[in-house]
Amino acid sequence: MNIDVLEEINKKGFAEEEIDPTLDLFAEIGKLKKEKNAIILAHYYQDPDIQDIADYIGDSLGLSQEAAKTDADVIVFAGVHFMAETAKILSPNKTVLLPDVKAGCSLADSCPPHLFKKFKERYPDHLVITYVNCTAELKALSDIVCTSTNAVQIVESLPKDQKIIFGPDRNLGAYVAKKTGRDLVLWNGACMVHEIFSQEKITKLKERHPDAKFIAHPECEEVVLKMADYIGSTTGLLKYTITSPATEFIVATESGIIHQMEKANPTKTFIPAPPNNSCACNDCPYMKRNTLEKLYLCIKNGLPEVTVPEHIIEQARKPIQRMLDISAELGL
Repeated sequence: MNIDVLEEINKKGFAEEEIDPTLDLFAEIGKLKKEKNAIILAHYYQDPDIQDIADYIGDSLGLSQEAAKTDADVIVFAGVHFMAETAKILSPNKTVLLPDVKAGCSLADSCPPHLFKKFKERYPDHLVITYVNCTAELKALSDIVCTSTNAVQIVESLPKDQKIIFGPDRNLGAYVAKKTGRDLVLWNGACMVHEIFSQEKITKLKERHPDAKFIAHPECEEVVLKMADYIGSTTGLLKYTITSPATEFIVATESGIIHQMEKANPTKTFIPAPPNNSCACNDCPYMKRNTLEKLYLCIKNGLPEVTVPEHIIEQARKPIQRMLDISAELGL
């Protein structure tokens, strides 16, 4: 790789290049996918343009399942770094690309593996369940990985006397503990997007929209979850809006999901739950680092590529595979 290009990727997160403004990026990306036998996996929190061009759109569980079974030679992951790492762990012989390698995750950052390892050593008789929103190194320290879709079911699938450490998200962990009645040892981590929803502003918004259903992701704080008519994973929230007879929803998760909700429910209204700041909506700055232009350059140049050390792949694959196996058994 050209040293200057590598330095630019390390500095910016991607290699910048001039793009003809008249270029039809949708058509060009389509051509490149065929040429390189590439598949684009996109998270629900990506920009609408990226969602619309993706081969598969989903939450962390669905994306992991897709990454494990794809026949493509190249996986282009329109999401954040830990998701691309998970794809590489599940498909180590495939090339995994990420449009911007600085698309990180505040939750993953809140749990440094070297500190978690010391934390884990304090509870030697505990099984470790980690939420998929964490680094490959943290997954390698785990017994089972989970997502918000299957966290409750995975805990319930274990013997009741099994002692459990749950990390890194304390809000999801507290929700799982409440739903299962288990006494979980929680790591004190959180997602900045789901932490800043304002209880006061949501209360006022509910007063202005008395018929709206308030739906929330379990990464939200307990005071917010207590107000919710429905709590679920990103996919769970989307499905709820489709099956619910309600025509108006206040949505407490990253606002990118609203694009899919509106496509699935063109006659219904969706209102982003307000955060505790001056912004009217709640976007993940890491998810939004990916753009259609970066996605095009990423496939065109085969950069930036996400790699994971072989020993980490070997250690991290086991807990991820265990999650996929349990999910398959439970029909999730």
